[in-house]
Amino acid sequence: MKSSKPKSEDDLAKAAQASMHFGAKPVLGLSLVWLLTVGGGWAQVFQPSEYQLKAAYLFNFAKFVDWPPEAFAETNSPIVIGILGENPFGTDLERTIGNKTISNRSLAIREIRSLAEATNCHLLFISRSEKQRLPKTIQGLRGASVLTVGETERFTEAGGMIEFVLQGNKIRFRINEEAAKSAGLKISSKLSSVAVPSGALAPTILPRSGADAD
Repeated sequence: MKSSKPKSEDDLAKAAQASMHFGAKPVLGLSLVWLLTVGGGWAQVFQPSEYQLKAAYLFNFAKFVDWPPEAFAETNSPIVIGILGENPFGTDLERTIGNKTISNRSLAIREIRSLAEATNCHLLFISRSEKQRLPKTIQGLRGASVLTVGETERFTEAGGMIEFVLQGNKIRFRINEEAAKSAGLKISSKLSSVAVPSGALAPTILPRSGADAD
């Protein structure tokens, strides 16, 4: 599947960098990433919460990853975004995605209860509540073309593919390229270029939903 690109990939990279800010000053940058990812989902520009930002990131991750053709049952099958464990997004993910499409595919959100269900996803967000079961989950997904995204400490070291981390007042992410490749996924260089290099910072647990960093 080919990735759906915005008018300027450079704008996407700049917007992704801008969206990493979690403080009060970069509101203009946040409005830019909202134009690229969320569009009209909210009536006005405002300071997004942690999980509103993460929802926007999940949408961008889906845009900048290619899945093998066999990951889809039909040419018009949706991209399935699954949430394993407690759902921290509330309605934010649904509002972010809305009626958007990626390469003419709709997006579907599912709350996942088992590993068997997880293998039917294309992108799987693994909640903090699954920390103790993470090794078993990652092992159970081996061989499946599922992009795993998490926020627990050392997620990528455990074999996950994209890990949210906090650097100062910025939400950042690091990528485990080898894990993605072994699952048959191709991550765009534009996404990789704004990721934190592996080992560049110590993992930091992000604040709870609705909490703002100083």
